[in-house]
Amino acid sequence: MSKGLPKRSEDYSLWYNELVKRADLAENSAVRGCMVIKPYGYSIWEKMQAELDRMFKETGHTNAYFPLFIPKSYLSKEASHVEGFAKECAVVTHYRLKNAEDGSGVIVDPEAKLEEELIVRPTSETVIWSTYKNWIQSYRDLPLLVNQWANVVRWEMRTRLFLRTAEFLWQEGHTAHATREEAIQETEQMMNVYAQFAEEFMALPVVRGRKTENERFAGAEDTLCIEAMMQDGKALQAGTSHFLGQNFAKAFDVKFAAKDGKLDYVWGTSWGVSTRLMGALIMAHSDDNGLVLPPKLAPTQVVIVPIYRGEEEFKAISEKANEFATALRRVGVSVKFDDRDTHKPGWKFAEYELKGVPVRIAIGPRDLENGTVEIARRDTLTKETFELNSQPIEQKILDLLDDIQNTIYNKALHFREEHTTEVNSWDEFKEVLENKGGFIAAHWDGTGETEEKIKELTKATIRCIPINQKQEEGECVLTGKPSKGRVLFAKAY
Repeated sequence: MSKGLPKRSEDYSLWYNELVKRADLAENSAVRGCMVIKPYGYSIWEKMQAELDRMFKETGHTNAYFPLFIPKSYLSKEASHVEGFAKECAVVTHYRLKNAEDGSGVIVDPEAKLEEELIVRPTSETVIWSTYKNWIQSYRDLPLLVNQWANVVRWEMRTRLFLRTAEFLWQEGHTAHATREEAIQETEQMMNVYAQFAEEFMALPVVRGRKTENERFAGAEDTLCIEAMMQDGKALQAGTSHFLGQNFAKAFDVKFAAKDGKLDYVWGTSWGVSTRLMGALIMAHSDDNGLVLPPKLAPTQVVIVPIYRGEEEFKAISEKANEFATALRRVGVSVKFDDRDTHKPGWKFAEYELKGVPVRIAIGPRDLENGTVEIARRDTLTKETFELNSQPIEQKILDLLDDIQNTIYNKALHFREEHTTEVNSWDEFKEVLENKGGFIAAHWDGTGETEEKIKELTKATIRCIPINQKQEEGECVLTGKPSKGRVLFAKAY
C-alpha cells in the first residue's frame, strides 16, 4: 500500500480528497468539474439507491424518466425558479458538427442552430409539470406520486468530488395533489423518509428542519431539510423536500376537476437527495486510516484473509473459509474470501482498512488447530480471538455488524452533541464559530437582512429552523431585536 493518508487534524480537505481517490471511490475526469465514480464508489451508491428506492415504493411512489433537455421557454414560466438556476445552466445551442475546411478538426456547424435553445436539466420541475398537464384531468388522477433517478448539471466553478460537481447523480420526486394539506403532508413525509434513511442506514444523525425564506428552493413556498454534522464541524445539507404550493401548476396550467365539478390548480411537491450523500458518509465517519463504512451500506461486510505457507495449508484454510462464507451468505451477509496469492496478508489488511470493510476474519494454521479465528472490527480497530465452538460464526458476525452500525451512529451523535452550542451574544457567536465550530443555536430576528449580514460577516448560514424548535423569548444575537426561538447556524459545505 502507498504511504498513509494526510491527517484530518492537519488538513481536513486534503484528507478527504486523498481518501476518495485512494479508497477507489471516484476521480476527476477529463471533463472539467465532472467526476468518474469508480466501481467501489458506485457499489456504495447502488446500496443507497436500493434502500431509498424501496422506501419510496413503500410510501406509494413509482419511478419514471423525463428528458435531459428542457426548452428554454419552460424555465421562463416560473419567475423565481429561473432566477434561482439561471447562473448554473448549461445551454445547447446547435445540433451538428462539421469538419473544418482547414483540416484542423471539427467545428460547430453555424447552419445547425436550434430554433429554441435547450437547457441541460439542473432540476426537472418545469419539464415534468409540462407533462403533468397531459396526465391530470380530474381528482381521479390524483395523487400523482412519481420519482426519477437521473443525472443533473449545475455549472459549478469550484468543484469537489461528490460534494459539488458540475454533473451529479440524484433522485427527484415530483408529486401532485388535490389539496394543500395533502401536499404539505407529502413534503413532511419525504423529509422523514430521508431522515430515517440517514439515521438507520448511513448511521448519520440529522436535524430535521425548515429552511429560511432566503435559503428556500427557487419556486417553493416551503423547504424542509435534514442537516448533518461533519467531523470538521461544518454542516452538510443531506436532503431537501419542497412544498411547491400551486406555483408550478399555475405556470404550466395544470388543473383538475374536483368532485364537485369545479376546476382548480393542483398542489405540488418535489424532493431529492444526491451523490453528495457519499461525501456525507465519508466525512462523518472515516478516520486517518481510511473509510469507515456502516455495515448496512458496505458493499463487502466481511472479508476473510487466509494466512498460510505452502499449498497444503492454503487448501485446508480455504476449505474452512469457504464453509464460513457459505454460512454467512445464507444469513444475508456479503462476504469476500480474498485468496489472491499476489499480495501478502499485511497488504490485504491495510487495503480493507482503507476501504472501510466493517469486519475482517483472519485464519492461519494455528487457528485450524485451536478451532479459532481472529476477528477485527474496522470502526474501533480492535481484534479478538473467537472460539468457533462458543456459538455459530454467523450469529457472532450478525451481532457484531449490528453493534458496529450502532457504535458508528452513536459516535457521530456524540460528536454532534458536543459541537452544538447555545450562544446569547454576538461576541460569543464569533468566538464559538472561530474556535469550536459546529452548530450554533442562537436567536435571530427573523429578517433576511440580518441573515445576510451574519453570512457576510462570518460565512455562517442558518442551516435550518429545527422542526422541534422550542418557543422561547430572546434577543437576536446581531441586532438585539426580539426573537421567538433559536435557529441553527453553521459554516457549511
